Amino acid sequence: MSQSFAPRSANELAPHLTGMLTPECDERVRALRSEGRMSPYACKNSAVIRRDVAERDRDTSIRPAFVRDCEKILHTPAYNRLNGKTQVFSFRANDDLTRRGLHEQLVSRVARDIGAALGLNLDLIDAIALGHDVGHTPFGHAGERFLNDVFHERTGRWFFHNVQSVRALDVLYGRNISLQTLDGIICHNGEFEQQRFETSGLNDFDTFDRVVAGCWESGAEAIRRLRPMTLEGCVVRISDIIAYVGKDRQDAIRAHLVDEDAFDDGLGGAYNAWALSAFSADVVQNSFGKPRIEMSEEGFGELARAKRENYQKIYGSSEVDGDFSGPVRELFSALYQSSLDDLREGREEAPVFRHHVLPVERHLSYYGRSYEVEDDPDQVVVDYIAAMSDDYFVAACERLFPQAREIFPQRSYFG
Repeated sequence: MSQSFAPRSANELAPHLTGMLTPECDERVRALRSEGRMSPYACKNSAVIRRDVAERDRDTSIRPAFVRDCEKILHTPAYNRLNGKTQVFSFRANDDLTRRGLHEQLVSRVARDIGAALGLNLDLIDAIALGHDVGHTPFGHAGERFLNDVFHERTGRWFFHNVQSVRALDVLYGRNISLQTLDGIICHNGEFEQQRFETSGLNDFDTFDRVVAGCWESGAEAIRRLRPMTLEGCVVRISDIIAYVGKDRQDAIRAHLVDEDAFDDGLGGAYNAWALSAFSADVVQNSFGKPRIEMSEEGFGELARAKRENYQKIYGSSEVDGDFSGPVRELFSALYQSSLDDLREGREEAPVFRHHVLPVERHLSYYGRSYEVEDDPDQVVVDYIAAMSDDYFVAACERLFPQAREIFPQRSYFG
């Protein structure tokens, strides 16, 4: 059922990326870790900023500030649903293909490895990584595009999953997540790689709220300019790409979309193991002791090349299985309109009420907050669809639109 990948120790396209630190850097990392010191540029627990200063969120020796953020995120329905959401490959009966829940854990693992070597706050890194995709749509980036298309056509606003992730945690679940974690989440977008990340200097919720509003209004134009306020956020941002660039390749091979020998570096599925080691070491080597996170020219060039190759050979042909992308796009639009009609007509027996509005309202009532449904019904529909798992989306469409049964492929493990 599973497929093994023989390790390869070298990438001929990036011969100097060995996965090893220089002796001097290695010694400094070992000293920092053995002494239990933190970098002077790390975000301290005492620096945490929350919207509400509540006794229940007070950090303790057992549950420091950003540990609380991790726990808050893990206990949201949005996090739980990630295991039912596609990372890249939809409609395939293969349990070994990566789901979005695993991707979040992989990002956390890469980022924690880098953060530990740099002396950063690992709890903050973990919180950002675990929350960075909780607002993602079903069907990966294809679903994100489809939902954005209909939302933008109707409202002029833009849907991006990183912005929705902030909304889910900060608004829909009202969990009083820290500014540092929310900032790292909105700034994580792995579609915009950079060689160097400088921190932004942001330090208050008023400014952050304007940033979020700008992302809804301007979309990619605003998101491209985002810079994390902490080095921890910078580490998660680069780790997002490191975590998926090789793993997506392994999944493409498992899904029989490409062959092992289809990639220019010749590593096939073994690229994932090479990338995790090589890129992590490159980031540590070039960032240790600095108030920024950066890669070498060779490291950044290879990361960008590998990501570009993934787009050429994997993503363009596989998201929502290519053949189904047009009909699925139409179903996003049809489901959006149907849910919007149910909201406007106040049909409380409809799924958008029973499965989304009422549960969110119950959840928010625990914190003395409410869900402003009538103020912006388009946003409520976006909240509903973005929260769906792949299977829920399929079931909702098949319930409402008989033709959907002919669109979605019948999956089987046995041919």
